Amino acid sequence: MPSLKEEIAGAVAEELQDIETALAADLGARLELVRMIAGHTLFAGGKRLRPLLMVLAAKLCGVPGQGCARLSTIFEYLHTATLLHDDVVDGASVRRGKPAGHVVYGAPAAVLVGDFLLARTGVIAAETGSLEIILAMSEVIGTMSEGELQQMQNAGRADLSEAEYEEVIYRKTAVLMETACKTGALFAGAPKDSVACLGEYGRRLGLAFQMKDDLLDYESSQEAMGKPVGQDLAEGKMTLPLIAALARAPENDAEKVRRIVTERKAGPDEFAYVRRLIQETGGMETTRKRAAFHIDKAREALAGFPDTRERQLLLKLADYILVLEA
Repeated sequence: MPSLKEEIAGAVAEELQDIETALAADLGARLELVRMIAGHTLFAGGKRLRPLLMVLAAKLCGVPGQGCARLSTIFEYLHTATLLHDDVVDGASVRRGKPAGHVVYGAPAAVLVGDFLLARTGVIAAETGSLEIILAMSEVIGTMSEGELQQMQNAGRADLSEAEYEEVIYRKTAVLMETACKTGALFAGAPKDSVACLGEYGRRLGLAFQMKDDLLDYESSQEAMGKPVGQDLAEGKMTLPLIAALARAPENDAEKVRRIVTERKAGPDEFAYVRRLIQETGGMETTRKRAAFHIDKAREALAGFPDTRERQLLLKLADYILVLEA
């Protein structure tokens, strides 16, 4: 019996192929160095979740498959641009199991190609002639940039609250999924309530996605993740597993963790200590439950749509977020 991942992949094979074709066609006309650097990350095994969300949302609202794929590439371009920029800012050496773009091609080239991809999102959005879509893309780039700045400001803050954490992950991650879903509905000319419901679905999906990713940083391995684990702690980032653990930890343990976060000096021993504390205090289970709560809300947001193939696929994608392993 196929896994949920295999079931979804088989069901959306045509949509994914259309997205791959559109990405390859657009990049094929670019400067060779742009193709090499963008392709290094763009074609390194990403899930294409964000463009797929846009395509399925558009189809759910009545647009045939043709015409969706090219517009959907803006969400993969924007995501890839943020990865290129983030890896330079964070000094990350590995991305998706390969050397990060700036390691191979240098930071200046990686940043400039990220800028180029951001520019392409504006051009492709403008081709629709929809002021709403152009505005949505402009806003999402600004919001994601604010999220990165917030995360930088919060580094080393051991007193970060869950509300502050959710604000950051909304801006860094969830807003892009929210905008992908809303854009699909806007492209289809859907009524405002449908646009809002699909946006809510994408927002909740994105929050759960980032929570699960933050959980994997303490549960998974570098081989499975395609990037080093323990990076959040080493960089002084307070994510939900650790926030939940600190709320329940004995004071002597909590003080030690706060010092590790504040000093941003987490080696293998410190990471093992913090991971064990998160497990013992229920921080991991709390994170799973919070992610499941957001997935329930995402499913509720689709309740008013007809029970089509696309609605069923979006529901399965929501379920898949909770079983992601890398």
